[in-house]
Amino acid sequence: MKQESAAQNTPPPSPPAQPLGDDDDPQALWIFGYGSLVWRPDFTYSDSRVGFVRGYSRRFWQGDTFHRGSDKMPGRVVTLLEDREGCTWGVAYQVRGEQVSEALKYLNVREAVLGGYDTKEVTFYPQDNPDQPLKALAYVATPQNPGYLGPAPEEAIATQILACRGFSGHNLEYLLRLADFMQLCGPQAQDEHLAAIVDAVGTMLPCFCPTKQALALV
Repeated sequence: MKQESAAQNTPPPSPPAQPLGDDDDPQALWIFGYGSLVWRPDFTYSDSRVGFVRGYSRRFWQGDTFHRGSDKMPGRVVTLLEDREGCTWGVAYQVRGEQVSEALKYLNVREAVLGGYDTKEVTFYPQDNPDQPLKALAYVATPQNPGYLGPAPEEAIATQILACRGFSGHNLEYLLRLADFMQLCGPQAQDEHLAAIVDAVGTMLPCFCPTKQALALV
């Protein structure tokens, strides 16, 4: 089943990815978001594209004591796990000129200082043009950072998400907005881990439905 999903979600081998900059503006930079950045980048950018990276799977394995949790009750947010058959959908944002330094300064605080993430270069495949991949910068939480929580059963992750809230809002909102983004990407976009956590939440909340009405409750 996983092999079939991977085959549907990824294109055949494609040409080498374009560098982080481009020929017209070597100072331009693409930044790949796969968590809260898909709906709330909060920095100025020149272009954005929906698409995916191959060789990684998204996992709710990073603890969050600021945005979606607290020191006593850390929330669960996503990171990327190296996975040869993996495919993670998200949004790539292009920043140019002064936008580059402003975006990196902001993200250094949001993702690195407060979130515990490091930067990594990934190859991004735009949904509308996967034959022209791009090099992009991604923020990834590794097991070496102090906030890393690691794997847990989806039911346990769902329970933790339902109990946590941080300065950016409830952890459940984070989960639902990410699930909503995946639905907007279309049937070719699959994330079994995310779907399993949403299903687990559904068994814990009566009449739960991951819709805009549900988002209004958190």
